[in-house]
Amino acid sequence: MDMSLMGYSPVLMFLSYILYVPKSEALEVTKFAIEVGFRHIDCAYLYQNEEQVGQAIQSKIADGTVKREDIFYTSKVWSTFLRPELVRPALEKSLKDLQLEYVDLYIIHHPVALVPGEAVLPTDENGKPIFDSVDLCHTWEALEKCKDAGLTKSIGVSNFNHKQLEKILNKPGLKYKPVCNQVECHPYLNQSKLLEFCKSHDIVLVAYGALGAQRTLQWVNPNFPFLLEDPVLSAIAKKHKQTPALVALRYQIQRGVVVLAKSYNKKRIKENIQVFDFELTPEDMKAIDGLNSNIRYYDFQ
Repeated sequence: MDMSLMGYSPVLMFLSYILYVPKSEALEVTKFAIEVGFRHIDCAYLYQNEEQVGQAIQSKIADGTVKREDIFYTSKVWSTFLRPELVRPALEKSLKDLQLEYVDLYIIHHPVALVPGEAVLPTDENGKPIFDSVDLCHTWEALEKCKDAGLTKSIGVSNFNHKQLEKILNKPGLKYKPVCNQVECHPYLNQSKLLEFCKSHDIVLVAYGALGAQRTLQWVNPNFPFLLEDPVLSAIAKKHKQTPALVALRYQIQRGVVVLAKSYNKKRIKENIQVFDFELTPEDMKAIDGLNSNIRYYDFQ
């Protein structure tokens, strides 16, 4: 897996801090995550906290903790901005909120377009999403122009299946292929076929939901088993004197997957970066592979 595709150090890239956290928490937890060593910060317009995240990054640059080039910042173009003429303005809005001149990675958040407007999730009178008709190949061309303009270093996608990826890869006149595909991925949904496809095209698979999911989120199915209570993960964690969460993160790293660690609990943020302190055996990896049951926690992300 050539992590240089995304323009960053392999070790620091493999564990990333995802900032789907409340606006009120974003400033402090971002500063803390940078202080304990996180350098890849994954955020999005949808999360509605880029202004606070930007303030945190600027604060840590100002006090000498990091330089701008030390931070690998990912943002995402949301579904209401997938019309080609809306892509660059959406990125420019994120950059203004962040107080940054460029992002390191800009990705299509979801391969389903929603009608543009003020609403993040536009719905009709029955509460059903109002979809838009957009050719994602045209959206991709707009992302390519953002890269050419220096507003983003790399471009990629999220929540794409292999057929949707192939549509971009086979697009006539393709200038830049996606460097990554960010998808739900954890031991109950290990995405092995998609991972194999991505590796064959030098596309980095990025895992969100790597620890399962918090049941408080409105689009998470609350009826599925709690991943971090799985007896197999627990037994492997006990053997290595680690937590089930660290085992789940380490599993992805050893598969060549970039893993997003989400938390706004300082103790867990600090704990998650200890994932490089141990290694799973081939037997451990095989046992965790055996947990795959195609469970999707996220009904919509």
